[in-house]
Amino acid sequence: MPLELAFSSCPNDTFMFNAIVSGAVPVAWPLGVRIGDIEELNQWAFAGETDITKLSFFAYFQLADQYVMLNSGAALGRGCGPVIISRRPIPEDELKNMRVAVPGLNTTAFLLFKTYCPKCTKLVPMLFSEIEQAIITGDVDAGVIIHETRFTYQLRGLQKLVDLGEWWEGTTGHPIPLGCIAIKRDMAVDVGTEFERALKSSVEHAFSNRGDAYPFIRKHAKELDQDVIDAHIDLYVNDFSISLGDAGQKAVRHLYRAAYRAGLVKSLRNDIFL
Repeated sequence: MPLELAFSSCPNDTFMFNAIVSGAVPVAWPLGVRIGDIEELNQWAFAGETDITKLSFFAYFQLADQYVMLNSGAALGRGCGPVIISRRPIPEDELKNMRVAVPGLNTTAFLLFKTYCPKCTKLVPMLFSEIEQAIITGDVDAGVIIHETRFTYQLRGLQKLVDLGEWWEGTTGHPIPLGCIAIKRDMAVDVGTEFERALKSSVEHAFSNRGDAYPFIRKHAKELDQDVIDAHIDLYVNDFSISLGDAGQKAVRHLYRAAYRAGLVKSLRNDIFL
């Protein structure tokens, strides 16, 4: 019976997992690979359908009783957070009255936005790649964008209201945690350490053999422009993706406590890292 591995179609994930999927970095078990949008990944995990999966940190915090986080494969860094955009300037005190698109209600982007604007309640969840067009057509007044759309919104005549990554870093001093790789707790002892080793090797292989991953990346990317793909990888894949380390773990715990204080998660666990 293969382990169910799930990750997103975004270039940072396909870049990191390419060596595992291609067999360049072997793993000890057969893998069934599922690729989807980040909110699909979150929902599959809530349903218990995936054994090892990419998750939004906010989704992971809600699933910490069922999953434990690997120290490799995370999307965490500086200058890489979600961005609030619109067609026109919107004063900060007016944002709470606006219809704002978010890329799913379990994403870290949602968590950061609600932390930034707790009085914002007119939220419209949708696929991240549809948010720009929804703003242009007036279906929503503003939106929280992630992934490739960070690099394309200005080309569509849209403008930045707030960079939530800059806001987080300026407020906390920590790098911003966006997504992680987690494994079901009931198999972590037997599989977790070995898969974490393989994933670390896969990320290192990607850095050393960057061109090998491009066919796999382009097969799944929403935006095929090479400059956008490279910018995406450079922004979201870094030393934290190899290992969170002490600084990364502190940043994750800070966000976890913020979600708890905001009433968005019910409890806190200490054993969130493998």
